[in-house]
Amino acid sequence: MDLHILDHRLRVTCISKSGLQRYTHPLIKLIFLRNRTRCKFFSLTETPENYTVVLDEEGFKELQASEHLQVEGSTWLPLNVVSNGNTSSSSQAAGVTKITKSVIAPLAEQHVSVFMLSTYQTDFILVRDQQPRHLQHALHRTLVEEFSIFREERGEFLPVHSQDACDGSQRNGRDAAHATVHPVLVPENQFCVMSLDPETLPAIATTLIDVLFYSSSFKEDASADPERIKFFSFPADLLFTSSSGELWRMVRIGGQPLGFDECGIVAQISQPLAESDISAYYISTFSFDHALVPEEDIESVSEMLQTQRKDIST
Repeated sequence: MDLHILDHRLRVTCISKSGLQRYTHPLIKLIFLRNRTRCKFFSLTETPENYTVVLDEEGFKELQASEHLQVEGSTWLPLNVVSNGNTSSSSQAAGVTKITKSVIAPLAEQHVSVFMLSTYQTDFILVRDQQPRHLQHALHRTLVEEFSIFREERGEFLPVHSQDACDGSQRNGRDAAHATVHPVLVPENQFCVMSLDPETLPAIATTLIDVLFYSSSFKEDASADPERIKFFSFPADLLFTSSSGELWRMVRIGGQPLGFDECGIVAQISQPLAESDISAYYISTFSFDHALVPEEDIESVSEMLQTQRKDIST
């Protein structure tokens, strides 16, 4: 397998719920009018607290500074795992589970904090770009037996040699630190994981705009049950989803905002899931982390994580 260091410099930002109207136009431009922007990487995640927007530096130029926009100070590099020339896939466990032992855990051991973005087709592992030499050294030190490592430059993937990564770089000498054990919450919401061909985006643009910018209006009839699922009608022939049509449940990590400096949070959640061969999509946001697991596994996952926390606390 190959590990690709992609040629994007990403910013992690947060838009407050009250400030969404101010950013509606640039967000619509970035999502639906891609030929009018040079942005090549864009992700938007809505949570009850805010909107997390991850985008490259060209896209970041579209967001004007205001009191409604928070920006994490670092620039981030996205990594992803590629197998036989294709984005990593598996007929068994999906999502972050299949790269936990080979990528997530080793990076945590090397004190590399990660920001995860799982998608239908691949998992993006975001790492800070402040010390590229240290990053390459950490990757080679821990991953060279599992992967060939390539760095994207101007559309081409060039091999990163171990001697290049190690020249002028010393191993991080700090002892391995254990991540804080954060509380987990399992809300009642159910989720679908799906993908869409960008060429068909105009056909469901109206529905997506409703979901992204007007979904709060649906809460008016849900006061008796705030966790009630809101379903939206998407044309079935335009979406890619699993043949089983399985539903997913969420595990939310963190009682207080997690921050960006702590290492090992993703590993702490994904390792027990990997050991049990349970699929998981992992999504980091500006305030909290979230793991989606198959609905049929949610009880065992919840019990597993709660037991893990009791064992560590004692």
